[in-house]
Amino acid sequence: MTRVVSVALCLQLALGAGLTFADPVDSAQSIIRAQIRAFLEDDAETAYSFASPGIREKFPDKLVFFEMVKQSYQHLYRPGNFAFGRSKLVGKEVIQEVLIVGSDGKDWTAIYELVPQADGSYKINGVVMVQTAPGPAL
Repeated sequence: MTRVVSVALCLQLALGAGLTFADPVDSAQSIIRAQIRAFLEDDAETAYSFASPGIREKFPDKLVFFEMVKQSYQHLYRPGNFAFGRSKLVGKEVIQEVLIVGSDGKDWTAIYELVPQADGSYKINGVVMVQTAPGPAL
């Protein structure tokens, strides 16, 4: 009986039955959250670890990458607050909105593009920052 269970378990593992993969949007949000945490902790190495090969090609040094973020994405580098907005799958890529209260007190939207890697993980391939228009007064 033990042998039958062992064989069944081996077949299940070999065929991949019962294995589940993380939802791409959940994965993307976890990565974004971890990178923002790294920015807040001034942890250049961890923040850089989430960059795609394309970003690493443009910024081959983690300190140069980190300095670029500080200069060009200051509201993302030091958000007052943030929350996830809409998300969209485009093929296997994830497009994720992040709603940010910037260091200037204004509302911003960061639009992230995350691309899948050969190992099944996702990496950040770019971010576009857009100042959000204020809504009507409440």
